[in-house]
Amino acid sequence: MGTGRLEAFSDGVIAIIITIMVLELKAPHGSGFDALLPIIPVFLSYALSFVYVGIYWNNHHHMLHAAERVSGAGLWANLHLLFWLSLIPFVTAWMDDSHLVSAPVALYGVVLLMAAIAYFILARVLIRDNGPASELAKAFGKDLKGKISILLYAIGIALSIWQAWLALAIYVLVAIMWFIPDRRIEK
Repeated sequence: MGTGRLEAFSDGVIAIIITIMVLELKAPHGSGFDALLPIIPVFLSYALSFVYVGIYWNNHHHMLHAAERVSGAGLWANLHLLFWLSLIPFVTAWMDDSHLVSAPVALYGVVLLMAAIAYFILARVLIRDNGPASELAKAFGKDLKGKISILLYAIGIALSIWQAWLALAIYVLVAIMWFIPDRRIEK
């Protein structure tokens, strides 16, 4: 089967995820700019989550354009990725409500870790579906960036037990690594 329906469905789910996240942003109770100060952490966590969802959308888009076909296993692997991405609004809201303490920051990291693993699995299934000589297989190669990301998420989760802000710094670092679309696939 071609990748068109898979991409359209994924785009719809990702649009809903972003919509849910933005609906969590509440207007301040004052009318001056100083009323925005208490919601700066909420906005920053929203921005980080928005960037993450955007990174996945962008790289997912490029990956599906490099693939020519997808199997039933590819459809399930894609749903697996979308499941973890759909939890981002929940963990973002929990981090905001709890003021960035250890457990919510750790769970945020777990969701990011599982999304990264799910993306890795989806890539491997699509490579299998399209063959080892496919453009997609050549583009992914050893996927060092993906493997480093998984390692950094695990370190961030462990660090969140002691210092939640260190874990967040690692999550931001991984986002920066991926902010530029994956050039391997763009070519």
